[in-house]
Amino acid sequence: MPRSREHPLPPHAKPWNNDHRPTAFQQAVIEAVRELQWGELTTFGDLADEIGHPGSAQAVANTLRAAIDIPWWRVVPADGRLYRTHAATQGPLLELEGHRVDARRHVHRADC
Repeated sequence: MPRSREHPLPPHAKPWNNDHRPTAFQQAVIEAVRELQWGELTTFGDLADEIGHPGSAQAVANTLRAAIDIPWWRVVPADGRLYRTHAATQGPLLELEGHRVDARRHVHRADC
């Protein structure tokens, strides 16, 4: 049965096949991102730390590229600058949640 999409996919998304069963790590990433509320931000590295896998920021990013129906745009690079390839999609989504994205693609949190 095909999966439905509620959230836009990230650029360069490579969704898993319908029969894919996420690993424990992937499931932890998915659950942590689903728990992010409107307007909340985290970084790839902070999320990796939160789920008990410090140093796994790239693996978090890989999971976000494959998982669907999660608010992936709430996870940003540690320096706060959106990837060039993601800015056109991620920037407006973050701005809808009250953040500001400047011309250099830096995210300025709504609470700052």
